[in-house]
Amino acid sequence: MSKNAQWPDLPLSAWSETCDTLQLWTQIAGKAILALTPLVNHWWNVTFHVTARGLAKHAIPYRGTVFDIVFDLANHRLNIETNDGRGESFALKAMAVADFYDEFMARLRRLGIDAHIWTMPCEIENCIAFDQDRTHAQYDPKYVARFHQALVQSARVMGDFRSRFLGKVSPVHFFWGSFDLAVTRFSGRTSPPPKGHTPNVADWVMAEAYSHECSSCGFWPGNGGLGHAAYYVYAYPEPDGYGDTRLSMSDGGYNKDVGQFILLYDAVRQARDPDALLLSFLQETYAAAADLAKWDRTALERSNGPNRTRSKPPQA
Repeated sequence: MSKNAQWPDLPLSAWSETCDTLQLWTQIAGKAILALTPLVNHWWNVTFHVTARGLAKHAIPYRGTVFDIVFDLANHRLNIETNDGRGESFALKAMAVADFYDEFMARLRRLGIDAHIWTMPCEIENCIAFDQDRTHAQYDPKYVARFHQALVQSARVMGDFRSRFLGKVSPVHFFWGSFDLAVTRFSGRTSPPPKGHTPNVADWVMAEAYSHECSSCGFWPGNGGLGHAAYYVYAYPEPDGYGDTRLSMSDGGYNKDVGQFILLYDAVRQARDPDALLLSFLQETYAAAADLAKWDRTALERSNGPNRTRSKPPQA
């Protein structure tokens, strides 16, 4: 059991089928967002954001109007709302991906929203088209609620980490392709395109994602191959010697199999001070990347220390 009830136990083995199904549902909604929003650098226009209710994308433009898509992971509903007060909603429950696809697209059409998407999942090997997938059909509300709570805590701490950087930095946002929460810092320098290939993703898409040198950190539930919920940090391009960095904590370290620093979620949730452990992991791994790649840290970072929590709000 967790020493801190706000950080729930989240063993992937207990909800892996639900996790896979939920990822595919978010990809369906995410691809509709991709079809309707203008490109923002590194695809920041397509991501969801963690809210008190779940995962949301607000103010999606459509023919002079806007609408929201919300995965309410507390009440287990998919909500679509327009700026003129109309809305559609249906329950998130055990159902095939194909049925979710049909229901989601039908609800958009009821609101007069026409979104055409490529029905193949992305970043997943050996995948099935959304409209044909009856293999993935699980939904365990208990573990989905735990996942949401883990996202809330992770986003909160990652938001603190984000605030310490003065340079270009992404929001704390959720990528439905890789199904992870992330925040990314940038040095300001351009970088070469990645050499590898991501399943069902055009190479130019990944070139846009990694067009500039960065240090990225995040949280994923473990369905990306690790098998356990974990925090990760990587640098792109990875500077020489980065993987040899020794961290002050015994729980985190460089995983050569995935080419990233890994800190298991269980180590954080069971720590006496989860926030401190996670922040230390994020800071040490970033600092190693920035120093080895010779980032201008004086210009990019705040100078008044890592802990700026105020007991009182600043005076207006």
